Amino acid sequence: MSLVGGIRLMGAYGEKGCVVTGLFVVFEGADGTGKSTQVAAVADALRHSGKEVVVTREPGGSDVAETLRALVLDPATQIDDMTETLIFAAARADHVAKTIVPALDSGKVVLSDRFVGSSIAYQSAGRGLSEDAVAEINHYATGGLNPDLTVVLDLDPAVAGVRRDDRGDMIDRMEAAPDGFQETVRGSFLAQVQAAPDRHLLVPAAQAPETITSQILTHLETTYGVKL
Repeated sequence: MSLVGGIRLMGAYGEKGCVVTGLFVVFEGADGTGKSTQVAAVADALRHSGKEVVVTREPGGSDVAETLRALVLDPATQIDDMTETLIFAAARADHVAKTIVPALDSGKVVLSDRFVGSSIAYQSAGRGLSEDAVAEINHYATGGLNPDLTVVLDLDPAVAGVRRDDRGDMIDRMEAAPDGFQETVRGSFLAQVQAAPDRHLLVPAAQAPETITSQILTHLETTYGVKL
């Protein structure tokens, strides 16, 4: 297995930080862009090539985080925007400590459906909170952990909305946001890609799923040295 190491953790995980190995890949995008499909497909391909892969999600991915997920996504939950932000950050802190860091420290590939980028897009751009405040809260919650790569799946919000409807799942609090919210979220993800192109891969999500998977795997192989 060929993996990229050297993710540095600061803050909550030590004043001077520490280094873990492994590869941390996050999948971002507005609701309905196909993140879950791609996480599963990429995980299957990596496992087929002999790699140890941990698939996880946010909010969630650990016992406490899953409990908080049920609370914050429940359409019946009434919470203000800052409380929502702090709940997501608390879930993320538990997720990082119990699931992500141990997996990376043992040299595994971690594939996460959402991470800090979603808080920037949903709670800052979407809800209107200060981006600096949201970023600072999450920096502390994660100990400064950054993904090696963030894959952003981009899709017209109207098309993504049809996909969400076709799934037939119960609409959660985030998906039930007012008109224009998903477009704002999409704009934030695109801005994040533009701000740090070396750490992001932007993929048009209207393509066939297998084409998207191939593009992601090719990028992992050519840029991060992942042998397939």
